[in-house]
Amino acid sequence: MMSDINRLLTIMSRLRDPESGCPWDLSQTYKTIVPHTLEEAYEVADTIEQGDFAGLCDELGDLLFQIVFYAQLAKEESRFDFSDVVKAISDKLERRHPHVFADAHFESEQEQTRHWESLKQQEREAKANSKTGTDPKTGSPTSQLASQMDGLARSLPALSLARKIQSRAAQVGFDWPEVSGVFEKLQEEISELQAAWSNESARADEMGDLLFTCVNLSRHADVDPEQVLRQANRKFERRFRYMESAAQHDLTSLDTMSMVQLELGWQQAKNKE
Repeated sequence: MMSDINRLLTIMSRLRDPESGCPWDLSQTYKTIVPHTLEEAYEVADTIEQGDFAGLCDELGDLLFQIVFYAQLAKEESRFDFSDVVKAISDKLERRHPHVFADAHFESEQEQTRHWESLKQQEREAKANSKTGTDPKTGSPTSQLASQMDGLARSLPALSLARKIQSRAAQVGFDWPEVSGVFEKLQEEISELQAAWSNESARADEMGDLLFTCVNLSRHADVDPEQVLRQANRKFERRFRYMESAAQHDLTSLDTMSMVQLELGWQQAKNKE
């Protein structure tokens, strides 16, 4: 196993060799790699959702290469290397699983989850305390106030980030105790969107509130909003393609059909499934 990892690290090092390396790899920076990292992560998710486990191994390799690339850049700058990355995650996993690697015992999965979140909060507080600012009045150094919102990945897709924000707020009790409250909020946001529809700026703001509430509803339903929206996208695409195929079979096209015909075609696509 280690020999396989070392082989990959050696390949990465050679790709970044200033004299004999690959020009494309040599031109990359942390920021230029980010879009590729996101794309590879989505390709892993897509492969899993399609049940393509034969292709999953290949996609995971592509994602691993992204990590190795970042580690190589950091090594060149004497920041850290791949072994530091491995050590950091190993230490974190052992620290967050004292019931496995130490003598802690939890009575339930809920108790374990609370302990997990408590540890994460402690880590956020420690990170916040390590960051100092300057008091504008005295000029003396000050520690940054720890927040439940510390450590959020702002580059996450908006739906996923919204769910994380809501989950963090819920950890301190800022949440509806019953899903009925979310449904009431959803109706409220729909009404506010309808009332603001003629105002372009307000309409956009209210649309954002509505989507944020939809994410909250998905959280209470214990479904991932990003995943279910991808599923809905695929379902719509599948049904739309069926409509196109049926129209072609009838020697016509969708853009020549009336709304009644299009709705009939949509219903046929749904019934086909």
